[in-house]
Amino acid sequence: MDFGLEAGIFLAYAAGLFLIYIFGRLLIVPVKMLLKLLASSVAGGVILLLINAAGGIIGIMIPVNIVTAAVTGVLGVPGVLALLIYFNAI
Repeated sequence: MDFGLEAGIFLAYAAGLFLIYIFGRLLIVPVKMLLKLLASSVAGGVILLLINAAGGIIGIMIPVNIVTAAVTGVLGVPGVLALLIYFNAI
């Protein structure tokens, strides 16, 4: 086996590892964003449930429907606060 063939195999492995690294980096960024969105959604949902549970006693309620769930899911805690202001200002 001559040296040129071994160098070509080495370069092919190096290029393959580099491509795997690049694709891995491209996939990690959206996963981080999705995890942040998921954490925000869970925090907003928990706060929404707590407001409805504790607010029922004093008359503060936020209806749970598709729109309020979407606002809570996308905006998280600030979305719940905006919904609280909106529904209690009417």
